Amino acid sequence: MNTSRFLNFIAAEKRYSVLTIKAYRTDLEEFKKYLLDNFELDDLLRATSVMIRSFVVHLVEEKKSAFSVRRKISSLQSFYKYSVRSGLVSANPAIGVPLPKTSKRLPTFVEESRMEKITDEVPVTDDFMEWQRFLIVEMFYATGIRAAELITLKDNYVDTSQRQIKVLGKRNKERIVPLTKMLCERIEKYRVLRPYTAETFFVGRSGKAVSYNYVYRLIHSSLRANTSLSKCSPHVLRHTFATHILNNGADLNAVKELLGHSSLASTQVYTHNTIEKLKQSYAKAHPKA
Repeated sequence: MNTSRFLNFIAAEKRYSVLTIKAYRTDLEEFKKYLLDNFELDDLLRATSVMIRSFVVHLVEEKKSAFSVRRKISSLQSFYKYSVRSGLVSANPAIGVPLPKTSKRLPTFVEESRMEKITDEVPVTDDFMEWQRFLIVEMFYATGIRAAELITLKDNYVDTSQRQIKVLGKRNKERIVPLTKMLCERIEKYRVLRPYTAETFFVGRSGKAVSYNYVYRLIHSSLRANTSLSKCSPHVLRHTFATHILNNGADLNAVKELLGHSSLASTQVYTHNTIEKLKQSYAKAHPKA
């Protein structure tokens, strides 16, 4: 079966992001190749639970992380769930497949003092690209938006008069995120220097929206130069935003809304970092600690 129908479904009906759809496509293509190489089978719809279990073992032997393995099998589960609903298969062979356990990882974030240093490095020239690079970093940290949300951020959704942006999140769910006065001033500076008026807010020299690869390389370079973190992705700045505002007294439900999480459980992971900070403060301050 051609997987395009399924991918079209999650794009049009589920409204998944471009990056999520790309991940699903990659996972399905990897499994299809595995079936062909190991079972001489070129039809995903004829795969069995035993074959999927074999695929899991193969991934583990290839030293794939538990998180990566679980994500790939989740992609297969979604594909076969769609196939069952479409009458293409009678049962979902990916259900009940044993998966490796994942260890709870605390979100990686940048220390406040380091972020202050990064966001204080305001460009001293009026070069458009320098201002754009600076503003992308600051926008991530000041709003906690995802990379896909920043790339697709519409120009008319950035409202400096109301000091807010409207973010189009997962499954086209909209949310409002406030902006600081200083950030609004820097946004206006960027708009003056920007050589193009475009539908999207962040554009390159060609006038087209910036790409994910460009944004990733920019953040990776900035964090590498200013921190000792092993992980230096745009998502680290999202983690940093959430951790810092919680550490400074923000309400957990408010942070949930700012991040666009569908459940409080997704936001609660950041409280672990807050608790660790409290423990450290206690150990330093308490005479009996």
